[in-house]
Amino acid sequence: MDIRQLRYFIAVAEHLNFSEAARSLFVAQPAVSQQIAYLEKKLGVKLFTRSKHSVELTLAGTLFLKDAREIVQRLEESVENVRLAEEGMIGTIRIGLLSVSVRTFLPLVVRSFRKKYPNIHIHFAFYNVGEINKKLERDEIDLAFTLSHGLGSMKGIAYQKLWAQPYCVILPHDHRLAASTSLRLVQLAAEPFVMLDRAQSPQGYDHILTLCAKHGFSPEIVSHASRIDAVMLMVDAGIGITVQSKHVQMYATPSLRLIDLEGDGYEADVVACWKNDTPNRSIALFMEEVAMQLEK
Repeated sequence: MDIRQLRYFIAVAEHLNFSEAARSLFVAQPAVSQQIAYLEKKLGVKLFTRSKHSVELTLAGTLFLKDAREIVQRLEESVENVRLAEEGMIGTIRIGLLSVSVRTFLPLVVRSFRKKYPNIHIHFAFYNVGEINKKLERDEIDLAFTLSHGLGSMKGIAYQKLWAQPYCVILPHDHRLAASTSLRLVQLAAEPFVMLDRAQSPQGYDHILTLCAKHGFSPEIVSHASRIDAVMLMVDAGIGITVQSKHVQMYATPSLRLIDLEGDGYEADVVACWKNDTPNRSIALFMEEVAMQLEK
């Protein structure tokens, strides 16, 4: 039994006429009769009763018609799903996010993307800088929206810059500089600093120290934390100040002040990144949508 025999059987059952069934299939009528005969022999039952003027389904044929339609439909759906999967139009994209760096941008991308590709499912998870890079390396996520810090040391990673995210000074509300609208980095030379552990983002950590060195001072780091929310908590408690990319603002309480830094070079690139050898073809489609939204 093959799929052609099932298609021929369904056509005859729907038309109850071998000649009309053959025309609908664009084949010769004898070919249809031959395949139906083969199918009946294989099943060991008569599917049709035939006379000079009519063709009728037998009870066995009526029962078999339902199953035959389901088999053909499932096969067609399977073939289509394989084609869609090969083209990246069906599947799942696991996206890792760094805080709110894409909070307003990404929902617009996903809404438009899902309208075009409803069979691609999107899953989100938030991580800190150190976690998100490791998740990508271990294939635990397919696509990451993060800062460019640390990507240079990762092999086989492709990325696209989205925009530059400025750095800011984060102070408690009662700090002597809290009322400032902007600050020069050198104004922080005498301040105690609270930093995210270097292991979480070595390049980001070193970048802040380099910026300070360019202004003639080495920050007095009084405490470290493994998570950015803990850094913000220590700043809020008056233990020290910190300099971070503005993506951390989701962790800021109303009692914290985020103040812009004056001058050039105080920014980090927000990027989308993925593995060069990823087998997930849906990523290319998603990045096309990202590019379209960036152009708007």
